[in-house]
Amino acid sequence: MIKTLAVVGATGAVGQIVLDEIQKQDLSYTTLKLLASKRSVGKRIPVGDREIAVELLEPAAFDGVEVVIASTPDEVAAEFVPWAVERGAVVIDESAFYRMDPNVPLVIPEVNPGAIHGHQGIIASPNCSTTQMVVAIKPLFDAAGLKRVIVSTYQAVSGSGLAAQEELVKNTEARLGGSPLEAKMFQHDIALNLIPQIGSHKQAGFTSEEIKMVRETHKILGDDSIAINATCVRVPVLVGHSESIYCETSEPLPIEKINDLFRRAPGVTLVDDLANQSYPMPRQCEDKPDVFIGRVRKDLNHPCGISFWCVSDNLRKGAATNAVQIGKLLADHVANVSV
Repeated sequence: MIKTLAVVGATGAVGQIVLDEIQKQDLSYTTLKLLASKRSVGKRIPVGDREIAVELLEPAAFDGVEVVIASTPDEVAAEFVPWAVERGAVVIDESAFYRMDPNVPLVIPEVNPGAIHGHQGIIASPNCSTTQMVVAIKPLFDAAGLKRVIVSTYQAVSGSGLAAQEELVKNTEARLGGSPLEAKMFQHDIALNLIPQIGSHKQAGFTSEEIKMVRETHKILGDDSIAINATCVRVPVLVGHSESIYCETSEPLPIEKINDLFRRAPGVTLVDDLANQSYPMPRQCEDKPDVFIGRVRKDLNHPCGISFWCVSDNLRKGAATNAVQIGKLLADHVANVSV
């Protein structure tokens, strides 16, 4: 059990889901602190059958805290995480700020749970699109190795926050009514549209989101030799990222083996019956913790080629669920050490 658990960013969209996941996953604690900026101080947040008042995010707030789960922008994480670590807390950080730091483990509990033991006070949770892809490809990687991964993402607007969801709804209504509104959250109006850019221009024509998927996957799997190519697209969906994934394994796998690997993989649900029009879709996967896989098929021209469709709730497994799962790993580790 964690003696004192703090949630930073508890009033945000992901922070609220973190609190829900703490209840669902039964992450045990004695004391729970909710921390946020000055404008949220004093606000009472329901947690289970009680309400907890939000406290100010400041250095002294971390005195006596053992574990922190944080969902904040990068610049906020850069400022407050050192405060918590200096006071002896372990921070599970959902921002991108520490992910590629060589001293910070980047963890998906179904994939590399042992990495938490190398932490120096900070454990990073990966990018939402990376998380679901790596959960999906891990059983193939373990069974036959991976030479190449080509992924095209179809990412929901909730990846950019609550305001982006509101803009999609309002702009869609306006466009259908013949009075289009100006885009504020994205480079272009997302209503009834697709935007083939997520993040800023990074290098060689790739965006920051696409480069994140490459680098984070290499770090999590511990294998930089996998050739990964990503194209990330924003789509007019409220919640749930979808990905079309093509893999080339080092050794051929029969389709029966591939499906069996997916069925047995932790955190994966296989939904694949094309004849009966059964496959994962964002609305069906919303509010669920798993990574859903369907449309599994072998490449017609390459014995090691595998294509499949992958969907996951980006606010759950892509963010809050994964962070709380890491918290469970830490709590179990503390319990085992103290026995």
